Amino acid sequence: MASAKRTAKESSAAVESLTRTDPVRIEPFRMQEIRLNILGSSPLIFNRMSEKAKRELLFPAPTKNSAAKRGTLKHNPLQEYRDSLYVRREDKETRIVFPSPGFKGAAMTAALEIPGVFKTTIGRLLQVMGWQVPIWGVPQIYMTGVKSAGMNKTPDIRTRAILPEWATALVVRYPIGAFDPASIGNLFAAAGQVCGIGDFRQEKGKGSFGLFSLVPEGDENFRRIVASMGQESQDAAIANPEAFDAETADLWQWFEEELVNRGRREEALHA
Repeated sequence: MASAKRTAKESSAAVESLTRTDPVRIEPFRMQEIRLNILGSSPLIFNRMSEKAKRELLFPAPTKNSAAKRGTLKHNPLQEYRDSLYVRREDKETRIVFPSPGFKGAAMTAALEIPGVFKTTIGRLLQVMGWQVPIWGVPQIYMTGVKSAGMNKTPDIRTRAILPEWATALVVRYPIGAFDPASIGNLFAAAGQVCGIGDFRQEKGKGSFGLFSLVPEGDENFRRIVASMGQESQDAAIANPEAFDAETADLWQWFEEELVNRGRREEALHA
């Protein structure tokens, strides 16, 4: 009998302890910011979707027959070069910008290669401030052969902007206690080596473009690029670009000559 009473009392005490739990305390996230100076270690290829392609998706034009296709220029290298860049209208330190999610995505991918760090954690806890970050560097026109993504792998020529030298500065926000400044720096340094940004980047496997490293504020090359490759130099290069390599120079020269020979020069100027 005494044993049964003790069991009943113990059960009652257990139920009471469960219903009288202390409230959960949630401490506020305390955030900290760090500035990272980034210097490109391989050329950066821009590949923004052109306004023409966006408009075609938004409001498709009627299907062209063979005669209509022959009467329309398939490519306009100079316009395609300009369209591939991310630019801002307002006058600031640079005309060219790059979407900040590209850098955050590189950090998330780099986390896959670092033991004990999770891609989802980086995605939730880190913020790269600003929707776009300024890019210092002078663009050049880059034309190269590609294969289309379809089943037939049709060859084509693609024209984009490329920055042989480039630099930027990121402001990264993170929770105090979850990371420290050294860890953030190491993560983005790894992202610059195993992922990169832009088209044909290291992450994709074949190319090694868009790689970068972290440098101190006083780095000689960083300071040179920021001082001499800002908005004024970029505006001039967007208007009158130089060819990136000999293949581009040859293709572009041939195209310009053919425009004149075939009487299509005015069409290209007003496309």
